[in-house]
Amino acid sequence: MSKVNMSVDLAGMSMKNPVVVASGTFGFGREYSQFYDLSNLGGICVKGLTLHKREGNPPPRIAETPMGILNSVGLQNPGVDGFIETELPWLKEQDVRIIANISGNTPEEYGIMCQKLSKAGVDMIEVNISCPNVKAGGLQYGVVPEMAAEVTREAKAHSSVPVMVKLSPNVTDITAIAKAVVDAGADALSLINTLRGMRIDINSRRPVLKMNTGGLSGPAVLPVAVRMVWEVANAVNVPILGMGGVSKGEDAAQLMLAGASAVAVGTACFSDPYAPIHVRDGLESIAQRQNLTSVSQLTGAVQPW
Repeated sequence: MSKVNMSVDLAGMSMKNPVVVASGTFGFGREYSQFYDLSNLGGICVKGLTLHKREGNPPPRIAETPMGILNSVGLQNPGVDGFIETELPWLKEQDVRIIANISGNTPEEYGIMCQKLSKAGVDMIEVNISCPNVKAGGLQYGVVPEMAAEVTREAKAHSSVPVMVKLSPNVTDITAIAKAVVDAGADALSLINTLRGMRIDINSRRPVLKMNTGGLSGPAVLPVAVRMVWEVANAVNVPILGMGGVSKGEDAAQLMLAGASAVAVGTACFSDPYAPIHVRDGLESIAQRQNLTSVSQLTGAVQPW
């Protein structure tokens, strides 16, 4: 039996282990529950929710790349009320922490969703600020510190559970955004979201995605994620959920050493439903080999040259 304490704390939310599944890669958990008991996970970050139901973008909206995938799914989801009515009751029976990911067009929409979800009993809310801002001519909240802070303040004002803000890597200085949202009250940060990318079919001369560009995820982005987690961990003092290209324990350990308190597994779930379990077990093995008593001892333990 392992002597390693695998439990971690993320902004006051205790988890039995540091492995979460990333939003948009695990649905609402029903399909994956056919493979294993979801209580094996530290947490489930559910598919991104919007105030109203969305059908998403037209296909093709997912394409493989040599080291990952591009996606422009477009936040297809049942809407926050539909989630609360049809998915949340089932999730509450799974003995796993529930993190609701939300995206809005206005700060007011974020506030409404935070109020609904926290009242409904989720454990944490992940605020996705990599979304078009209709009031600002299509800019993304996550690339302008002042707008990122505005959304964070609105979310915090209407939430009774911890608020975690998800940061976009498509910025010149991610620490500026991190500082802005922490100053605005964010309890935790998650990073990184996908990198914007594009592929073109050289025969048809058309982009492989209907929306032309999409979010790049998978192993290719891991070094970027590790670098950005390290930079943010040195810039602010709140817990971090690290993500981006995690498919094995060593990947997760890198993000934790860089400063993450917990990690999220995303794209790897598509090729291996058991990836989160393998990551959890891999982390435990690493901690055992390094004679740690708790996996949380990895957090921030990098020793720069």
